Amino acid sequence: MAGRWLHRTMPGVASALSYRRSWLGPDLAAGVALSTVLVPAGMAYAAAAGLPPETGLYATIVPLLAYAVFGPSRVLVLGPDSSLAPMIAAAVLPLALGSDERAVALAGLLALLTGCFLLLGRMAGMGFITSLLSKPIRVGYLNGVALVVLVGQAPKLLGIEGTGGNIIERLAGTVRAVAEGQTNLAALALGGGALLVIVASTLLGSRIPGLLPAVAASMAATALLGWEETVPVAGPLPSTLPAPALGGIGPADVWPLLGPAAGIALITFADTTALSRALAGRSGERVDGGQEMAALGAAEVASGLLGGFPVSGSTSRTPVAVQSGARTQLAMVVAAVLVAAFMLLLPGLTRYLPQSVLAAVVMAAALWILDLGTLRRLARRSPVEAALLLAALLGVAFVGVLEGIAVAVALSLAVFVWQAWNPHRTELVRVEGIPGFHDAFRHPEGRRIPGLVIARFDAPLFFANGSVFTDHVRALVDRAPGPVRWAVVAAEPLTGIDSTAADELAALDEDLARDGVRLAFAEMKGPVKDRLARLEPGGRFAPERFYPTLHSAVRDYLDRHPEANGY
Repeated sequence: MAGRWLHRTMPGVASALSYRRSWLGPDLAAGVALSTVLVPAGMAYAAAAGLPPETGLYATIVPLLAYAVFGPSRVLVLGPDSSLAPMIAAAVLPLALGSDERAVALAGLLALLTGCFLLLGRMAGMGFITSLLSKPIRVGYLNGVALVVLVGQAPKLLGIEGTGGNIIERLAGTVRAVAEGQTNLAALALGGGALLVIVASTLLGSRIPGLLPAVAASMAATALLGWEETVPVAGPLPSTLPAPALGGIGPADVWPLLGPAAGIALITFADTTALSRALAGRSGERVDGGQEMAALGAAEVASGLLGGFPVSGSTSRTPVAVQSGARTQLAMVVAAVLVAAFMLLLPGLTRYLPQSVLAAVVMAAALWILDLGTLRRLARRSPVEAALLLAALLGVAFVGVLEGIAVAVALSLAVFVWQAWNPHRTELVRVEGIPGFHDAFRHPEGRRIPGLVIARFDAPLFFANGSVFTDHVRALVDRAPGPVRWAVVAAEPLTGIDSTAADELAALDEDLARDGVRLAFAEMKGPVKDRLARLEPGGRFAPERFYPTLHSAVRDYLDRHPEANGY
């Protein structure tokens, strides 16, 4: 009993209690390999979010340790992410008023609120919430984020001052600065070289992450050539471990961050769950989505309390852990400890790390999430979904990251409502040589049984589509080639009904009865039939109106109207 509870609530602890000695070597090696990537990546994503570089390492160390206790995935790496960086910047920097200390505190509050939303979602059983983002919408907003990141980091890669404004204004400012000869060629050489190494390493499938040699080579070049005064550098890190950094914020700061925190909670849970399930599928394990939400929430809260910012599952660093042989979350604990040791023992080493190289790290990650193939494929196969993808992309890129996410969610809901309001609906007919009843649109040669209309509506009935359904049945009756005696609803696709739709159904029954048409139902699910009986009491829809199969309904009609036999 206690073991099941432990496995359900703290999978990492349960895994540690059943740890195999043979896993220790691979976990230690993977932890060492991973730590070499975590330092520059954490610093780069913090800089992309407009925060001091050390906060990226705090947001690396703390979530890794929290997820190692609560996370259901054995090898997922949690930490700062390129797709979250512009969202954090958009939420925090306008409120920080130019103060780094206040920006750090607000970023911590944002992570804390994000974690609270996730934990509340876990308690309310709202793991389904990720369904609000369809794949085209997710690809669209990620492409938009990638464009924002690429345009935003380009000035740092070029060693010039960036400009504010929307993506067009920033791009124009960068082009203008380049045209005026402001490019720092040394910074561009280091950053551009690092970007080429990272991208080439990814494309060639190298087992050694390109980030590591790119960062090491650029730091060595900066030190040997004495360029630390020539190119902008990250500077030395403070020799401190994660600590509370929420000073100076109050209740008034909570309200403007609630919306961004909710959006980040949705995005990070969707991305982390997708990554966790992909990893579980490869190893034949099973991941509890609810526990994933709880673990992510705990990691966000811990990050916010100890100087970090919102984090997500990393699609770039998790493969490093997997390829390095990680067996359990002990590898991530080792990596977190080594990152902390680096901050305590070698904090001055980063004074040789060019900012253009940090920009290259972020831009490489943005290129990785840029997905134009899906847009091309959808443009050929599903133009409507391609339009939704473009709308989400343009919303994020040109309206704003947080506003664009709201647009993406709204579009997802609009698509859902449209599909429910306007589902496939048809008449069923007999087709020569094919048993059963079939879609009249697909089989225009099909034969109708005289006096009988069979209608199908492929959606649950609710307030938005009740009238659409009843209009469909009336239209079939009106268009019938001869007098109609029965209208049978093939009700197997009707998975639900609400009071508004039930009232519409009752009105349809009255209209048809006045015209001498009997309304009947075939294959209606028991729960739907029970709900209809509760919503329309008084025996309007008597039991004899319901048939277990469509064939039994047609057979009863033919028995009562033998003149229709033979068709």
